[in-house]
Amino acid sequence: MNEYSLRNDARFTMHAFAVFQDSHEIRDIELPDPVPTGTEVLLRVIRSGVCHTDTHLREGSYDLGSRGALKLVDRGVTYPLVMGHEVVGVVEKIGDRVHGVKPGDVRLVYPWIGCGKCRDCLAGRDNVCANGRNLGVAEHGGYAEQILVRDEKYLVDVEGLDLSWAATLACSGLTAFSAVNKVLPLGHDEPVVVIGAGGVGLTAIATLSALGHKSICAVDISERNLELARKVGATSTVSSTDQGLTAKIIDAGGGPVAGVIDFVNNSQTAPVAFNSLRKGGKLVQVGLFGGELTVPTALMALKMLTIQGSFVGTPEELNQLIALAKQDAIPHIPIIDAELSAESVGESLDKLTHGGVPGRVVLRAAVGAQG
Repeated sequence: MNEYSLRNDARFTMHAFAVFQDSHEIRDIELPDPVPTGTEVLLRVIRSGVCHTDTHLREGSYDLGSRGALKLVDRGVTYPLVMGHEVVGVVEKIGDRVHGVKPGDVRLVYPWIGCGKCRDCLAGRDNVCANGRNLGVAEHGGYAEQILVRDEKYLVDVEGLDLSWAATLACSGLTAFSAVNKVLPLGHDEPVVVIGAGGVGLTAIATLSALGHKSICAVDISERNLELARKVGATSTVSSTDQGLTAKIIDAGGGPVAGVIDFVNNSQTAPVAFNSLRKGGKLVQVGLFGGELTVPTALMALKMLTIQGSFVGTPEELNQLIALAKQDAIPHIPIIDAELSAESVGESLDKLTHGGVPGRVVLRAAVGAQG
């Protein structure tokens, strides 16, 4: 028998909610009770956010446009997989080399864990590691009763924060914060465009506003999302259903814009983002919706443009973000609470896939939850 069971063997003690290869169904399984050793920490999950990345993990691939599909099994992802990487938990057990946390402590988990040995990991850039062991992606994550974290250095104190919102900061918040860092510094009145005003885009708009930026244009297909964007700091909004979208964005910015952060990043939005840039402008590509962008090479040189990819952020950026959050400097995005169960995981992913979530869904442990 392999290590997976469908709740039919008494030797398995931890319940988890996993996706199986070639199936969208989320199933309740049982896994061996994790035992931390050395620097490891075991936490009981009390909050687990639902991210759009999980819809791709459930689907099993990313769209690469004319290059076809990138199958996640070819990148080392194994199924059945317990997803979930926006996790707040209570420390239950610690290894014998852990000294900074103790049982009962509530911590946010940094999930983008690298190999720990390469140059990027040693420099604190775990998210850049080519052999990452990301929780909820390469290793079992937070759609479970417990989660095992390799080292206490990946745990962040979130005392004083709403725990459901804090959970989203490990991915949605961190992704937005790191992308904003790649566009800034700019003058406060230099226009920045945020394409996609879902949970991550709203967080980016809120972060730009918290950092004092005064010219933020939100672009989205949903009027509901655009209204939320205005509430968290957008100074102008453009519906992506409009004809002549590039011209509308340039008009809203008072001219070609200094920066665009594209949280959709598909074959439709990427050209619009590129064409909206001024000389010396920067496009930060974040979204994983898939597709491709054909770039005029002469314009890249003549306009001195920058296109940069951004994937989540570093442990230090997460600590900086939490410090801002504790100063009450970042407006909260809408949080939709649901129960942590196989059914809720599946339903939440379905809603995300069809664009039906204004903000972020966070799953709450049904038994023994705190906060």
